Amino acid sequence: MTHVITSLCLRDSGCVEVCPVECITPGKPESEWPLFYIDPDTCIDCGACVPECPYSAIFPEDDLPGAYNAHGGEYINQVGQSGHYEGSNHHGQPVVLDSVRQLSAGESVDLRGDIASNAAFYKKGPGYGAK
Repeated sequence: MTHVITSLCLRDSGCVEVCPVECITPGKPESEWPLFYIDPDTCIDCGACVPECPYSAIFPEDDLPGAYNAHGGEYINQVGQSGHYEGSNHHGQPVVLDSVRQLSAGESVDLRGDIASNAAFYKKGPGYGAK
């Protein structure tokens, strides 16, 4: 089993720094790959990334919620969303995303589709998933 970064990711980058096997990489171009992604062939399932994520966006693959119930105010970051987000990452550097939608309290979102998105990122070939 590996861990998966879900579409709750707002590209903080703290997860990248704590990964002992350097298996987490930001998607590029952001317009096509708006999240950070975990290489399932490299991940050792240590879980160091989970508490580092300020958005609680990282789950063990087998524990991805099919019905994530939003507290309200979280963002879902997916291709096709057209909302705007401005914040800062782990180092205080600006993060600007135009692929988000803010969730309402009680809204239920299926995050299991992010497994396929992560796998697709690493199947794109040379240049994708490169560290």
